[in-house]
Amino acid sequence: MLNFLNFEKEKHKIGLILAPTLAILSYFSPLDIPTNAKLTLSIMVFCGIFWFFEVLPLGITAVLGVSLAVVFGVTSAKEAFVSLGHPVILLFIGSFLIARAMTKHGLDKRIALNLLSKDFFLKSPFRILFGFTLISFFLSMWISNTATTAMLLPLAIGIIYLFEKEGIKDAKNFGVYLLLALAYTASIGGTATLVGTPTNLVGAGFLKEVGYEIDFLKWSLIAFPVALAMFIFLLLYIKLHIRKFSFDFSKIKQIVSIEKEKLPKLSKGEINTLVIFLITVSFWILPGILNLLGNKELYRFFKSHLPEGIVAILGAILLFLLKSEKGKSTLDTNDLKNIDWDTVLLFGGGIALGKLIVKSGLASYIGNSVAHIVPADLAFLFIFSIILSMVFLTEISSNTATTITFVPIIIGALQSMNIDVFYPVVGVIISASFAFMLPIATPPNAIIYSSRLIKISKMVKLGLILNIVGAFIVSLWVFILMNN
Repeated sequence: MLNFLNFEKEKHKIGLILAPTLAILSYFSPLDIPTNAKLTLSIMVFCGIFWFFEVLPLGITAVLGVSLAVVFGVTSAKEAFVSLGHPVILLFIGSFLIARAMTKHGLDKRIALNLLSKDFFLKSPFRILFGFTLISFFLSMWISNTATTAMLLPLAIGIIYLFEKEGIKDAKNFGVYLLLALAYTASIGGTATLVGTPTNLVGAGFLKEVGYEIDFLKWSLIAFPVALAMFIFLLLYIKLHIRKFSFDFSKIKQIVSIEKEKLPKLSKGEINTLVIFLITVSFWILPGILNLLGNKELYRFFKSHLPEGIVAILGAILLFLLKSEKGKSTLDTNDLKNIDWDTVLLFGGGIALGKLIVKSGLASYIGNSVAHIVPADLAFLFIFSIILSMVFLTEISSNTATTITFVPIIIGALQSMNIDVFYPVVGVIISASFAFMLPIATPPNAIIYSSRLIKISKMVKLGLILNIVGAFIVSLWVFILMNN
């Protein structure tokens, strides 16, 4: 643990030295590729080191990488920064603002407590765990998994401390599994919708660049079965570890009821947020339904005039217009400061870097190299390998940054092997959220680890199994879809 803390303190300095050193070595490597491809490789190595060691905020590193590409003549400034105006940027900003309104006015907490207060979820340890994870899974489909975990953590800890106060045997062990399940389902739930986590939108942006349009409903139809399968496996696996635990129903009912009584009366801000949220989601889903029903003309109309990004930003704008309590707007200028602008910049810069990887010929070179190594009849093994690699890579680096770095290269490799890229790339994107072993892997892991109730060894042990099972579930689903 001491070595880990020392690394955290020194990693900034290590990154500053390592990044330019490895970038220069990459440029002078004996690869038979054009100069622009070598420059792009050097820039990606530089950015990768900066991302891994968190020398700068992730978004600033992405912008720095694009700027270096302009400085070294790989691309023009106009072409390099056009991605900052990518339509998905609007979807990022709009969905972030709607999520902010849910958190600001307490709509997420009201949903959680109203569900948990039902007797069904309080009559057994497994049902309590199921209630918490169901809320975590559902909310993370729409708002940040970080916000979801942070919101549910105090309530979960309150129940754990009540168990310990009552002297209930094995209470601490139950608490460990409750908190781990809470964090893990927040990550899993985020994969189920296009707006659930930034990596989904980043991946959708890369797919669009190579000619694959994926709407909100289509993403959910592909990703939700994987998320649900992973959710069910997690519940069943944890149930084995808490089967001997029992408690007094009335005591738990009391603590949840007290928390529920603290909720203020349903506010106008909550009503405004709920209405706008439901309208926005309806318009996100509608084009996909029309497409499934075969109404191509209406589908094209909605995709052209009301794409997901425009719907999201219009929904957010309405929240600035609608009045809540005391004549104040549901959202105001201060809420703009709470947008995850780092992720917005990371996406804009990352898409630009991804384009450079393709345009410079670097993706093609790496793809052809991989294609010569991997036989065509081992396609499933290759897809499983890249999905498993993504899972473990995101244990030690930002899943968004890792997606930005490797998805363009994976696309190039798949194209060189004459494999349709769509389903494998969606699988890789989903797997980027399936890092469960380490506190640094995801914000939900870090939040529950900060409670000091969980040992790293326990997280690693449970997380390792989930990593491998998650990679297998994703790979199997991808393979089924590819062969249908």
